[in-house]
Amino acid sequence: MTAAIVVLVVVLFLLVLFLISAIKVAREYERGIIFRLGRLLPEPKGPGLFLLIPIVDRMVKVDLRTITLNIPPQEVITKDNVPARVNAVAYFRIVEPKNAIVQIENFMVATSQIAQTTLRSVLGQHLLDELLSERDKINAILQGIIDEATSPWGIKVSIVEVKDVEIPSGMQRAMARQAEAERERRAKVINAEGEFQASERLKDAALVIEEHPIALQLRYLQTLLELGSSQSTTIVFPAPIDLLTPFLERSKSGS
Repeated sequence: MTAAIVVLVVVLFLLVLFLISAIKVAREYERGIIFRLGRLLPEPKGPGLFLLIPIVDRMVKVDLRTITLNIPPQEVITKDNVPARVNAVAYFRIVEPKNAIVQIENFMVATSQIAQTTLRSVLGQHLLDELLSERDKINAILQGIIDEATSPWGIKVSIVEVKDVEIPSGMQRAMARQAEAERERRAKVINAEGEFQASERLKDAALVIEEHPIALQLRYLQTLLELGSSQSTTIVFPAPIDLLTPFLERSKSGS
């Protein structure tokens, strides 16, 4: 009787172990890829609770959340033969869990390698100025190429961003001198345009004064008014005889 009880306990214990090993739970963002005797089952399991056949079934969990991949710094030579050190970041997620496990040995390593080689290849086809000023365009090119390359692995690359661009210190000084020269050129152009516009206005004023001589006298009186508002105590100014002519003529006619 005692032996029967021991056997029953052992059987129950094995049954519990069997159930524990057979019951699996996958989170909402996880899928279970099941291999039954080495053959891939058609549909992934999860999310939620599901059962596996111990010893017969083997499960590989796949995370469906977006993964952040830091692309390590790459030494590149731009199209205008400028050496640069560039790093980037890529965001991707698995859309076909079966392909991510069956079609590639390690999708993380493979995606990182294809991202590095693509970064070097694409940046080598652009000028340094384009790399610095047209980031959005280059990011879109990188995203398209990497996404196309990883698509057979069930991976969708959503964003690729170039983070930092390091160039030699000598090139930085040359770019600073170039920027300073450009600012000086713009300042000279703006100054020349201002002088041209001022000369145009002076020419228009001269034509008005030529047609209306009284305007010159009004301008003269305005200048005297401006001088009178200053802090000077003594002002010496010439009095043109033309300004006094109307008063002299009036005094003669009155006498």
